[in-house]
Amino acid sequence: MKFFVVFALLLASAYASPTIFQRGLVVPILDDSVEGRITNGQTASTGQFPYQVGLSLQVSSTSSAWCGGSLIGSKYVLTAAHCTDGILQVTVYLGATQRTSAELTYTVSSSDIIIHSGWSSRTLRNDISLIKIPSVSYTSRIQAVPLPAVSSSYSTYAGDSAVISGWGRISDSATSVTNSLQYATVQVITNTVCASTFGSTYVTSGNICIATTGGVSTCNGDSGGPLVLQSTGVLIGVTSYGSSAGCAKGYPAAFSRVTAFRDWIQTNSGI
Repeated sequence: MKFFVVFALLLASAYASPTIFQRGLVVPILDDSVEGRITNGQTASTGQFPYQVGLSLQVSSTSSAWCGGSLIGSKYVLTAAHCTDGILQVTVYLGATQRTSAELTYTVSSSDIIIHSGWSSRTLRNDISLIKIPSVSYTSRIQAVPLPAVSSSYSTYAGDSAVISGWGRISDSATSVTNSLQYATVQVITNTVCASTFGSTYVTSGNICIATTGGVSTCNGDSGGPLVLQSTGVLIGVTSYGSSAGCAKGYPAAFSRVTAFRDWIQTNSGI
């Protein structure tokens, strides 16, 4: 799992633009508490994001990583492929606002993870995976997020407002710890604008991107987490990558576009 071995995944590019990194965060397994939060976000209230999932991923016998995810049904969590690629097991935190104070947790092995067969750590394409968990009963703090209707498959969402959430770093220079779930409202941009930073090799029809105006963005530790359309509450993106120049530098942030993977999700989860 190359991403977890090399903290910032540097990719050769012909573009005069920042290199790309994926937004998980590796930490020692005995000190799984050095993540921060979404840069320049707000603190979520209890139950505000009942679909938000925290993932503590065991990379090896001595290290683990932190990512986010979205509960999309009573038995499935949707997250990023680069979070789950090569891990030994994952502890799923459900109904948490404080990062590891969950209403419910499950630990499942790698055999319960379905990674998209087209996932490429080189091009970052098809950065999406499913985690199967024991069936969970919904509560006020644990609810599935709806997926876009098939009729929305051709919507770009460009110009629409969306909400990001997670426990990723608070800033590029942050060293302090926060356990509180963070969120922010952002604007979706066109893939053409996004590709002007990262290039068309990485920004494809399987991606959706946001502007990070004012330094509001996803950051390390937010990988796999949700991008939800503000007007309807449907899940439209899975946090994937951003600029290695920094989370709060104003460069776009990229997600896996959920509408591009509706068939894959349905085939593998029945949802």
